[in-house]
Amino acid sequence: MYNKIIKLIIAIGIIAYAIYQFVEGNIGNGIMFILLSSIFVFLYFKNEFILLAFLRLRKQDFEGAKKWLDKIKNPSSALVQKQEGYYYYLHGIMVSQSNMNEAEKHFKKAISLGLSMDHDLAMAKLNLAGIAFTKNRKNESKLLLKEAEKLDKRNMLADQIKMMKENMKRSQGPNQHYGQNQMRGRRR
Repeated sequence: MYNKIIKLIIAIGIIAYAIYQFVEGNIGNGIMFILLSSIFVFLYFKNEFILLAFLRLRKQDFEGAKKWLDKIKNPSSALVQKQEGYYYYLHGIMVSQSNMNEAEKHFKKAISLGLSMDHDLAMAKLNLAGIAFTKNRKNESKLLLKEAEKLDKRNMLADQIKMMKENMKRSQGPNQHYGQNQMRGRRR
């Protein structure tokens, strides 16, 4: 994997060679090298391993996605800030299946670094709301759920948000202990 600075250096070198080709009169070669340099500029903003991990997640292949993400050894030096946010976001999604504490850390880090799409940010906050709800932090859960609802402008997560609200309402009902009514009946 190339460091983000190396990608820019390669792109600048290819652009310089493209300019040389234009000066020499090889217009076709210059255009080809400009297009080639655009690949490295694209990969500067969209990391290839994160893209491949997203493709694996679409197929529900968590092991394959983890394999691609593990190729990124030092995310802070290899990735732009938003990419690093998506790195932790993807780790949070994968880890949420097995370890909620670690998933919570990853989602919080992803939110602090920033995610470029509102629905991804809404999904991260919805996951955090679910984690907070399971840990009996109901106020934090409600706040995160409201934030997720505001961010979900296209109603892509409307069903999940509705389901989470219903679960929260059910748990807020009176805590009835099983067997209390039976005991009262026996005493009489």
